[in-house]
Amino acid sequence: MTKTSDERPASLARRSTKRSRNPAASRRALVDAAAQLFNSVGYHGTDTNRIAIAAGYTPGTFYTHFEDKRTIFLEVYRQWLDDEIAAIATVLDSEAPSKRMRLAHVVLDHHRKWRIFRASLRALYATDPVVRDARLTERSRQIDLTLARQGRKGKQARAEILAAMLIAETLADSIADGDVVALGVREADLFRIMSENV
Repeated sequence: MTKTSDERPASLARRSTKRSRNPAASRRALVDAAAQLFNSVGYHGTDTNRIAIAAGYTPGTFYTHFEDKRTIFLEVYRQWLDDEIAAIATVLDSEAPSKRMRLAHVVLDHHRKWRIFRASLRALYATDPVVRDARLTERSRQIDLTLARQGRKGKQARAEILAAMLIAETLADSIADGDVVALGVREADLFRIMSENV
């Protein structure tokens, strides 16, 4: 019996599907695929070929948009941070009470959703000078945005914002990674402390 085109295996049907020739759409698909892989198997658990294939492209297509795996990882990081900044701004611009608690929930939820990606980011920050520089640049941008929003300036204000940012980030990662429960601390207690520092 001969198979019709409707009876092709899914893998063959997927390969024959035409991908967009729009460069922006191709780049977006690659970044989306990379984000999903970095957040499921980590940075070291994938490679550029797997990212391209997951996006529906040949491996060669990857290199028309990105120099290497680290470059796309940093693009995913910037977009991850932009999403977090936008979510925080939504809370800050709202009229709802308990903004600190809502902010803490937004940050924690974002860190939980991206737990494996965040673990790769922390590891690369410690070992890769390019990732370290990029992360410091993005941290500086976060501080500048917060200073502008609060109408503050000066070194003391920068120090206070950085301290609050680092405390909230570390606590969110600890809760998201399950360290809190493993160490016999109630998540609610640590979350309360986190909400006081956002």
